[in-house]
Formats: sequence, C-alpha cells, structure tokens
Amino acid sequence: MKAAVLVQPGQPLAIEELSIAKPGPHEVLIRTSACGLCHSDLHFIEGTYPHPLPAVPGHEAAGVVEAVGSEVRTLKPGDHVVSCLSAFCGHCEFCVTGRMALCLGGDTRRGPGEAPRLTRTGSGETINQMLNLSAFAEQMLIHEHACVRIDPEMPLDRAAVIGCAVTTGAGAVFNACKLVPGETVAVIGCGGVGLAAVNAAKIAGAGRVIACDPMPEKRKLAEVLGATDTIDALAEDAAAQVVEMTGGGVDHAIEAVGRQTSADLAVKVLRRGGTATILGMMPLDCKVGLGAMDLLSGKKLQGAIMGMNRFPVDLPRLVDFYMRGLLDLDTIIAERIPLSAVNDGFEKMKKGDSARSVIVFDQ
Repeated sequence: MKAAVLVQPGQPLAIEELSIAKPGPHEVLIRTSACGLCHSDLHFIEGTYPHPLPAVPGHEAAGVVEAVGSEVRTLKPGDHVVSCLSAFCGHCEFCVTGRMALCLGGDTRRGPGEAPRLTRTGSGETINQMLNLSAFAEQMLIHEHACVRIDPEMPLDRAAVIGCAVTTGAGAVFNACKLVPGETVAVIGCGGVGLAAVNAAKIAGAGRVIACDPMPEKRKLAEVLGATDTIDALAEDAAAQVVEMTGGGVDHAIEAVGRQTSADLAVKVLRRGGTATILGMMPLDCKVGLGAMDLLSGKKLQGAIMGMNRFPVDLPRLVDFYMRGLLDLDTIIAERIPLSAVNDGFEKMKKGDSARSVIVFDQ
C-alpha cells in the first residue's frame, strides 16, 4: 500500500510503498477512504512534539472494514467506520469512571515482542504507527477500540473530520463545558477544531458565540457556522471588545489554536465564574494560569484532550447531527486532495487562511 512517511522532522513526507500485517485478535484492517490534515500532525512533522521515526502520521480518518481479528465482536467486514486517536482499553480507572479520553491505551498497541503492524516493503524495516492509527495510508491496521461503526449513508469524506476536529471542538462544548442554553461562548482560533466548536455552540443553544481569529476568511466561515460576532484575535483590545460586548465577559472561552497568546486571551475574556477550556497543543514549555483576582472571581481553567470524548457514543451522534442538517461539515472542509498532495496541504495549513484539507483515496 502507499503511505506518507515522516522520515525526519522538518522534512516533507515521503510517499512510500509499505506492507501491513494481518489483523491480530482484537485488530481491524480498514481500507482508508479519507483523512483530514490536522495541526496536531504538523507538530510532529515539524518536530515540536517528539515521536519515534520513521512513522506514518494521520489520525482523522474514515474508511471501510476489510477484515477483523478473531476476538473482534463490535465490527465486521463492510462496516463503515471513523477512527479516533483516543483508543481506550475499557478496564483502567479512567475508562471505568467514564473518562475514556484520558486512557493511555497501552493495551491497544502491539507489544515490543510482537511483529510490527507496518513495515517497509522489501527491507522489512519497522515503520512506527503514530497515535495508534497512521491514517495517511491506503490501509489502517488498528485496535477495534480505536474506531466506531457509523451509518453507511454518511459520506466518508465528511465523516473523516469528525474523527478529530469535530469530536474535539464539539466535545469541548458538549462534554467539557457542558454548555447551558443561553450561556455566552468565545472561541479563539477558527481552524477545523474552532469552527466545530462554533457550530456545536450554536447547536447547544448558546446565547452568543464570539469567534476570535486574525484571518478575515476564517471569521467569515465562523459566521456561516453560527458565530453571532467576530473579532480579530490579534487586535490590542481583543479582550476588551469581548468583555464589552458581553457586559462583563463570557461564560466559556475555548482555546483552539495551541499558542500562549490565545490561551492568555481565553482567560482574559472570562466573566466571574467563567471557565477557560484549552484544546490546542501548545509548545511543551508553555504554561497557562489564573491570577489571584481570577481565583477570587471563581474563574476556572481546564484542559480537554480530544474534547473529553466518549467516541463510541459521541461519533455516531455527530454523524446523526450531520444527516439531520444540524452539523455543518461541508463548510469546515476547504478542499479534497490526493495523497500525493499531502505536503502541499500542510503548506496551505501554515498560511492559516483556510479550513480543513482532506485527503481522499481512490476506491
């Protein structure tokens, strides 16, 4: 199969021919239909976050099951699925207390003594699987707890972006923030995750949804998806604008960029008792905090990895939202590209003026 391989940080991905193993007892072999380009992948490609190399990135994917292992009970060949990087074991403390997104998923990967899932064709060199998935490839071999079956009527190119951007942005609103209808929301950063958060806030009945982004193009997309107001996140008075237009600040501020300045802005725009939720992958040395007056005002700060999803339940519901016309995935997808254009897709991402690029594989 063809796959995009990260050989060295800072270098373009190389399209290579790889071999993929047969499914083990709890594994599923999937023919990849589509995979979104996520900023999290770019962090690994640029070396901001370390990972054993060579590896195949990609984690926001959808496809069709081709084969299943002997112990798989939840899926069968022919099922349409969406993958999710927050693979869960099902029996750790986090799983059994309903916090599946925090599971480290150790049981969902092959052990050191087992044959690798991916190898270079010919040489047999091990290719590392990134984030349990490695979806920039024509096929994926993953644990059954790293994907979920969806309605086969759902278009798979749209379904792919649910696997990360939408489950993170919408999950932040529905799961982490537990937004109450009428509450005010500021979303800082209007890439795929931020746009999904804007759309989810509208679905949840937010009284006001303020989209903050420096790019006019993204602010316009946010308006299409439900933003009632937009501001330039880099304006010197950005925080003051939000506080003024809401009469004291927002109930929820959602950071969806992964930058120190945007996280600081999320804290600044909170009203008394408000909560800032950080979604972006910031540089590892970044710190976000609340001052003494923030604490005395009852403000709260939280992380929400992958929107604190419970993806076997959440993803089919998000698919249903799309099928019913509530969730707008068409606006989030800016372009569809072949695997060979993956590096061009990341160059466009760096410019920051468009939404999601999605790789569509020939079927």
